[in-house]
Amino acid sequence: MKTETGAPPSRLAVTTAFAAVYIVWGATYLAIRMGVATLPPFLMAAARFLVAGALLLGWTWLRGATLPTARQWRNSAITGSLLLLGGNGLVCWAEQTVNSSLAALIIAASPMWFALFEWARPGGRRPTAITSLGLIVGFSGVGLLVLGTPHGSGSAASTSVAGVLALVVACAAWAGGSIFSKHSDNPESPWVSTAAQMLTGGASLLGVSLLTGEPGRFSFDQVSTRSFLAFLYLVVFGSWIGFGAYVWLLQNCAPTKVATYAYVNPVIATLLGWWVLDEPLTAGTGLAALVILGGVLIVQWPRAQTPRPAPAPVVEALSPTKSDGKA
Repeated sequence: MKTETGAPPSRLAVTTAFAAVYIVWGATYLAIRMGVATLPPFLMAAARFLVAGALLLGWTWLRGATLPTARQWRNSAITGSLLLLGGNGLVCWAEQTVNSSLAALIIAASPMWFALFEWARPGGRRPTAITSLGLIVGFSGVGLLVLGTPHGSGSAASTSVAGVLALVVACAAWAGGSIFSKHSDNPESPWVSTAAQMLTGGASLLGVSLLTGEPGRFSFDQVSTRSFLAFLYLVVFGSWIGFGAYVWLLQNCAPTKVATYAYVNPVIATLLGWWVLDEPLTAGTGLAALVILGGVLIVQWPRAQTPRPAPAPVVEALSPTKSDGKA
């Protein structure tokens, strides 16, 4: 593929963009884990997306972009709530008690939820036999992770289980929001659409933060330097640089190559969690990871054989594997 000037992109540019998507998005799980150590999870996520969304929308408006209509704001609110509150918000909450590497591996199962919701929606496509096999394999891997998660005793154990289950729900919410976004009326500019989803999703996260009393228990004095730097990383790198690199790659590379981030992000997150936070790497986790990634590969394999339109950039850009969240 070629750039807007008609010249093919340089190998250095492509390599740099892929490195940004692979490493930046893979590191968001570590950044979230470090951030929620001293920052309330929903309040941190709300601040991240409200700041990123407001600055991004202001930048696009100054460049002459058309603002969303009332209908598009409504659709953005639905998508943003599912993606950022249900998806990223639950990841932030879960990572208070769940290792970043485990979180990334569970979220890696998102493509399987995509296949299920695509089938369930009106007019959706029934999974093929090979896709059904991939769903069985992938969800078996998730089951291995859930059942094999080490738990402590007393309340700590129940919290850990709740965190793992919250990640499974986050996966489903992310897929549901993505499918809705793909088939709803959104702004023509992906940047405006992303900003609108960040703002509305950030508002829903702030609402949950207020309802759970996070602001009343929060003090800036308690925030560590590491948590604050992790928050800045999520805003600048996770919400802007990673997304920009992804959009550029979609325009200049085959979508099937761009989609490889779904396999690399969990590996990056696992290695960073082990290296920076001394998170354990067990044989059971490794086996479950292979099963999950194998299931995802099987589910996506038919798509690689039949060319289809590239997925909406907004959907992919916010994944915790993104998500933030991707991501």
